[in-house]
Amino acid sequence: MTTNTQSAPAAKNVPLERSGRAEQTTAVFGGATGADQPAADRGRTSIADVVVVKIAGIAAREIPGVHDMGGGLSRTIGAVRDRVPGGRPNVGRGVKVEVGERQTAVDIDLVVEYGVPIADLARDVRENVISAVERITGLEVVEVNVTINDVHLPEDDEAPAAENRVE
Repeated sequence: MTTNTQSAPAAKNVPLERSGRAEQTTAVFGGATGADQPAADRGRTSIADVVVVKIAGIAAREIPGVHDMGGGLSRTIGAVRDRVPGGRPNVGRGVKVEVGERQTAVDIDLVVEYGVPIADLARDVRENVISAVERITGLEVVEVNVTINDVHLPEDDEAPAAENRVE
C-alpha cells in the first residue's frame, strides 16, 4: 500500500477590513489549483481568529461551574449589551487567541461559582476547549491559559429589597 502525502503551502495571516476594524485570518489549509487536481484539494481554507474565539468561548461555557467570562469591565459592558433590544450575547467575551499556521493558543478569563474546585474546573475547561477547537478547526491547540477573575456568590443573584418609604 502506497500513501501519497502532499504538504500544504505555508499559511499566511491576512488582515480583513470589516466594519472599520481589521480582523486576522489565517490560511490554514492550502490547496493546489488546476483541473488535474482532486476537487477537495482545489483552493484554500482560511480561519478567522474570531472563529476560534467563539468556539473556545462556547466550549468554556459548557462546563458546569463557569458562571461568566471576562474581566470586570468586559462583563459590565457585556451586561449592558445583553439588555439592549436586538443585542446578541458575546460568546467570545473573555477569550483571546493567537492563531498561527497550524497551531493556536487560547487565553480565557472566567468567573466561577462559589464552592466549585477551581483546579478541577480549569482542567475541565482546558480539555473541552482543546477538544472543540481541534475537532472543529483542525488547528493544534498548544496551550489554554485559564485566569479566574472572580467568584460568584449565591447572594449576588438576590436583588436588594427596596424599602417602602410610605405605608
